[in-house]
Amino acid sequence: MLLIIAAATFCATLLGGLFALRFRDQLHLILGFSAGAVIGVAFFELLPEAIELGGEHFGIGMITSIVAFAFVAYLFLDRVVILHAHADEVGHGHRGALAAGTLSFHSFLDGLAIGFAFQISSALGIIIAVAVLAHDFSDGINTVNLVLKNGMSKFTALRWLLADAAAPVIGIITTFFIILPENALAPILAAFCGFFIYIGASDLLPESHHRHPTIWTTAMTALGIAVIYVALSIAHF
Repeated sequence: MLLIIAAATFCATLLGGLFALRFRDQLHLILGFSAGAVIGVAFFELLPEAIELGGEHFGIGMITSIVAFAFVAYLFLDRVVILHAHADEVGHGHRGALAAGTLSFHSFLDGLAIGFAFQISSALGIIIAVAVLAHDFSDGINTVNLVLKNGMSKFTALRWLLADAAAPVIGIITTFFIILPENALAPILAAFCGFFIYIGASDLLPESHHRHPTIWTTAMTALGIAVIYVALSIAHF
């Protein structure tokens, strides 16, 4: 069962990325959709999962504090370490690699979440797996978009896409060899919630409107949020 789910996560992410590569001429619309999808994943999946998994070990205030700290940490990396405000093409490349790497590591954690959930019960494992599959397609789109919009090549985007697609598979396989307490995932998920809010709201969304400030871009952002909300609602029904 787990190997089948691992293959499904790989295919879903890969298809999303190939879609983004094929329709790169409509990148402003895809960026708008991606912004909504990333923000939707942060608020509708990562934050609720972090609060639920934290349970009695982490209060809601602690979880939200981790989200805020992660947001500021990513802001620092983006604006200070990489000097985004005055970046040249190389700086943009580093920025794209940082964002794509964050998404790939999040996908790895998705795989861990699936595997560890199955250690608790098959029912919980299936629910988590469906939730992950619901946004893996968007993960592929987001990875390609973040690489391309920061001036990196199509070949580089494809390599990052393969890394992102393989990440949840590696995460699932990793759980065959280790056992991790369920509550240990809560602060990690909260941190990535902060990262995703920054990527969506401070990176993808402004870039999509900068390219083509039209009502269609805004509509695509709303659609991205709605798609994630509906998909996760169905998955948790």
